[in-house]
Amino acid sequence: MDNNMRYDSEQSLETMLKEFVNISMKEMHALIEDVNFDIYSEAVELILGAESNGNRVHITGIGKPAHVAGYIASLLSSTGTPAYELHGTEAVHGSSGQVKPGDVVIAISNSGETAELVGTVTTLKNNGAKIISVTGKKESWLAKNSEVFLYAGVSSEGDYLNRAPRASILAEIFILQGLSILLQCKKNVTPEQYIKWHPGGALGKLRDDEKKIS
Repeated sequence: MDNNMRYDSEQSLETMLKEFVNISMKEMHALIEDVNFDIYSEAVELILGAESNGNRVHITGIGKPAHVAGYIASLLSSTGTPAYELHGTEAVHGSSGQVKPGDVVIAISNSGETAELVGTVTTLKNNGAKIISVTGKKESWLAKNSEVFLYAGVSSEGDYLNRAPRASILAEIFILQGLSILLQCKKNVTPEQYIKWHPGGALGKLRDDEKKIS
């Protein structure tokens, strides 16, 4: 993307929007090539093993990935894997007490080097937690200090600054949505079960095709 591009006309704004969409789509297609089912299976088995021992799943991140953590915790909880959002900075000020030895923590960071998250993950590991990392840097501290590493890397965020998390956030969400699919399938979540956890709104009603199956 041309860093000297100016935005003094509607056409240039339209161009920037199209460029962002095109770059984001290319990044997602490239990421698909790095999706490794064997690594996903390790993450699934780590979570299922923890649950079988009475342990829990927590999701954490710093900055924008913290918002991803909240969404993924909600998504997992609604599809059969109870999960809890863990505040990325408060964890070193006592909130790590919500994590028991043997719990699984999914830690999200594009760089995998964010100082606050390094401190949080170090604390969690010292307290006996198992770490699943989601990061865009394969050689990062976070990737190297986790039991399972899920790659969510992009080469461009999709705009001329290439700083604000955009495409990298899409990648993190995409990768963790994939994990949620596998867990949902392993647990054979039915429409009836889903509705019990999500009774409100249109999602809380059986569709006609589901009624025929039930």
